Amino acid sequence: MKEARVSGLGAFLPMLDWARHYDRETLISDLVAALIVTIMLIPQSLAYASLAGLPPEVGLYASIAPLLLYAIFGTSRVLAVGPVAVVSLMTATAVGELAVVGSPSYWGVAITLAFLSGAMLLVMGLLRLGFLASFLSHPVISGFITASALLIAAGQLKVILGVKAEGHNFFELVGALVQQLGQVHAVTAGLGLSTVAFLFWARRGLKPLLLSLGLPVRLADVLAKAGPVAGIAVTALVTWHFEWHLAGVKIVGSVPAGLPPLTWPQWDMPLWKALAMPALLISVVGFVESVSVGQTLAAKRRQRIVPDRELVALGASNLGAAFTGGFPVTGGFARSVVNFDAGAQTPAAGVFTAVGILLAALLLTPALYFVPQATLSATIVVAVLSLVDLSILRSTWAYSRSDFAAVVVTLLVTLAAGVEEGLVAGVALSLLLYLYKTSRPHIAEVGLVPGTEHFRNVLRHKVQISPRLASLRVDESLYFANARVLEDRVNALVAERPQLQHLVLQCSAINDIDASALESLEAINQRLVEAGMRLHLSEVKGPVMDRLQGTAFLAHLSGRVYLSHFQGVSELAPETLKEPVTAQCKDHEPPR
Repeated sequence: MKEARVSGLGAFLPMLDWARHYDRETLISDLVAALIVTIMLIPQSLAYASLAGLPPEVGLYASIAPLLLYAIFGTSRVLAVGPVAVVSLMTATAVGELAVVGSPSYWGVAITLAFLSGAMLLVMGLLRLGFLASFLSHPVISGFITASALLIAAGQLKVILGVKAEGHNFFELVGALVQQLGQVHAVTAGLGLSTVAFLFWARRGLKPLLLSLGLPVRLADVLAKAGPVAGIAVTALVTWHFEWHLAGVKIVGSVPAGLPPLTWPQWDMPLWKALAMPALLISVVGFVESVSVGQTLAAKRRQRIVPDRELVALGASNLGAAFTGGFPVTGGFARSVVNFDAGAQTPAAGVFTAVGILLAALLLTPALYFVPQATLSATIVVAVLSLVDLSILRSTWAYSRSDFAAVVVTLLVTLAAGVEEGLVAGVALSLLLYLYKTSRPHIAEVGLVPGTEHFRNVLRHKVQISPRLASLRVDESLYFANARVLEDRVNALVAERPQLQHLVLQCSAINDIDASALESLEAINQRLVEAGMRLHLSEVKGPVMDRLQGTAFLAHLSGRVYLSHFQGVSELAPETLKEPVTAQCKDHEPPR
């Protein structure tokens, strides 16, 4: 009885499950992983706060409470929650429309956005609405993330080059950058571009170099992950030593040291209404990214995550960020993979990471004074360019033109109009293409494969049929958008077959029949009766049959409902089993 009570609590607080089996070996693994992730997160948190238009220390604040709360409520053992590039860009876009960057109200609006996002995620989790994320298909998400990464990189290039280039979209930014190439600040560009080059090299070349020098694998891994920290430290030192900040190099400047402040969202209903849609989009995008990463990493260890519980955990994490001076957060791909590769065994690694970042906020902020802003921008550029996936264009073009269209539209609209518009356009086009495709369902006339009980398309296979009976297989659920197509197909078939006596609808691929489709079936049944024919159904799925029970359609059905299609054909047209092949497949069409 006691064990059942613990299991019940464990469903709400997953921490209770892994905490009961926590041992010394797990502790060591989590500590090592936390050290590596902390080293990685410090420069990333500073950079993503700047990307969101917020002071650098806010990135540290947003990486403490969310990690602690996710460790309590999250179901993934390795997901690392905090600021990420795409959500930071979406935050900057949403808040920038309501407040001026650098103003006191800007931070307050960002806090309110985190609060609304957290509240929405929490409510969605309690109502078990995780399925809503399914409306964001992989092609749409891929196109959106790729476009966002390009947009972020273009926006950070002006900082790296030390020029003023403004634009409301990607193309305007690139045009402004080209026009400003003659005004590049040489020292700033040297710092920024050299940092970009170093970080790209460090990703693949630093660890092998350290191993060749004889360092242990674990130490080499830690030092390799510290590449961004090394870039920040070196550029800060040379800027201080040569006093480049006096020569026009923009630096971070004074960063307050201390604990995250206790903050409150703004209780302003007009503001909430203005932030509602951005908060919803941030919530859904963040949830999709987190669940995708969490499921991928969990599968590698034969573990599982619970999407609806992840909504609760991410909601709690964003609420935590809102009340501790942060901005919207989610599970990051790069940091979670690093956490996994570093050997993290439980979410306790996130707790230790939060402690490490807290110590950094207390003790290391004075050392950030001379860090060039170009260095932080370089960190962002290297991080986001790894998210660019243009191969999705080639793969979707080869496999599905509708998915290709969704990718292209999402990509172009995001680049030309903005992140929110691009995401909405991609989702809308995907839904419209789905409606179009399902409104034209594949309806095949099927015949018996000789010597078997299987039925296949008469246009694709050598099959046996009877002039007295026609079998139609509908490969789609029937609903308002495609019901009339089935009526038209039946009418055409009846007109072509004067000897027809029976029509059997094979329903093996029909998962649902809505009210409009039910009326169409009633109309088909009535017309067949008036023409001296009978309508039959076969292989109706249980849930569909449950809904048909008690309806006027089933009560007045002129024929029968057969458990298998073979049973129906054998009873209604037994000569089919003896007939020679009467339909030939088309050689150029694949079997189906």
